[in-house]
Amino acid sequence: IINTFLVALSIFFTACKKDKIIAKEETPPPTSNRDELTKDSIFLYAKQVYLWNAELPTYTLFNPRQYKGSDNITNLNAELFALTRYGKNAATGLPYEYNPEYTDETKYSFIEDLAAEGKLAFLKNKQSSVDFNGEGNDFGFSVILLGKSSAYDVFLRFVSPGSPAALAGLGRGVKIEKINGRAIGTNYNGGEDVFINNALNANSINIAGKKLSGSSFDVNLTKAKYESSPIFKDTVLVNGGKKIGYLAYARFTDDKNSEAALTNVFSKFSGAGVTDLVVDLRYNPGGYVSTAEHLINLIAPSSLNGKTMFEQTYNATMQAGLATILKNQPQRDQQGALIYNNGRLLTYADESFKKSDNRTLFSKEGSLDNISKVVFITTDGTASSSELVINSLKPFLTVKTVGSTSYGKPVGFFPIRIDKYDLYLSSFSTTNANGDGNYFAGIKPDAERDDDVSKDFGDPSETSLSAAISFLTNGKFTTSSGGKTVNSAKSVGSSNNVLKVYEPAVLKGMVATPEGEK
Repeated sequence: IINTFLVALSIFFTACKKDKIIAKEETPPPTSNRDELTKDSIFLYAKQVYLWNAELPTYTLFNPRQYKGSDNITNLNAELFALTRYGKNAATGLPYEYNPEYTDETKYSFIEDLAAEGKLAFLKNKQSSVDFNGEGNDFGFSVILLGKSSAYDVFLRFVSPGSPAALAGLGRGVKIEKINGRAIGTNYNGGEDVFINNALNANSINIAGKKLSGSSFDVNLTKAKYESSPIFKDTVLVNGGKKIGYLAYARFTDDKNSEAALTNVFSKFSGAGVTDLVVDLRYNPGGYVSTAEHLINLIAPSSLNGKTMFEQTYNATMQAGLATILKNQPQRDQQGALIYNNGRLLTYADESFKKSDNRTLFSKEGSLDNISKVVFITTDGTASSSELVINSLKPFLTVKTVGSTSYGKPVGFFPIRIDKYDLYLSSFSTTNANGDGNYFAGIKPDAERDDDVSKDFGDPSETSLSAAISFLTNGKFTTSSGGKTVNSAKSVGSSNNVLKVYEPAVLKGMVATPEGEK
């Protein structure tokens, strides 16, 4: 690992028309304290790389070394949170990175303690999950509680392929009635909340209940490392004479994990004569920009070749080539390996961040070349690269969304390595061929539907998929049907309301690597 420390850095900014940049030297006082050097580095990188860097104060006014707490990662997170309060969204009066669900956390930027030497790590320091390289280390499921504290049902929202839960034959729609031999569902606030939380965070667990088939199960699971496919489900649905390709996609993992998997699915769609698509991104938190580009090119017809797919826009400092601090950041590929050119180690200072150099064009991939209509299924867990795919196709195809409003992350980042941490600062925004982006409040669905967790992925009777099929076959959306449906984690009053969601921590990310930006 190449550690980056900045004892003192002189930075000179120039004004760029509308984007006002502070023209002042930033020279932190000398120190040999490792933690203070890290805090200084975070601030100095933000002054050049952060998307809203023009709003940041001087080093002296901000004083990064003031953040002190129980441990260093807490200090650094406190500093990052303070940095992200400056860029304000004029439409709301709140910071762009205001997180309505967790108001004391940033919505986009974060700091990651490196999990393994020489490898990119993407997960927050919470429960383990499948990362953007397709590697998992957990039970492999997400649990949702529906109902009231005194009477609720417990379902699995999804099960990661290849995980201990998947190998035990469990999947979406499984109802859990007992955990570690104890019946649950009647007294959440009276102690079952603590019991369930502790059980799900242990290294092993026993769960029992009913599968979708109605058969009973009783299995012991132990957390383990595993390789997971990013495909929850793919199938071809025939309705009204139409052949509809259905894909439930978990996350935009790296090329090694996702590219062949997606290509194979679309090859099957082409061979089956698919004419329309439903892409289920309801739990997809995003991932690599390059993988999003691959999926878009699999969907889009060859007639779009050479047209603008999307643009990435960096701040004025980076566009002008003045982010000199990036010479300290070696370029790494998706697996974390250093990138060389003719024996010379490349850094991010070798990249061009001009808008004209960060325009991605359509280039058809695969043999499915007749798609004109796509329906995406979304929830508030649909973020970043997922939203990028939807937004990029909108100017050219009939694109509809069904479900609930997406997360709202039209910005992305790349890893900045500082000592033993990877810093992910919101560094670029994205727009489609029409110049549309700015969906910080999320992408609203064309047809609002609940997430029916009592039915498996690809079940035509599931509420959101049923509506999508109706649109593709009849040109209009059906009314919502029954089932174990929910609106959002904050809804109240119905027997099907979400009481709690337990899921492994996930990064809602749009990650650009050097190969992903070209």
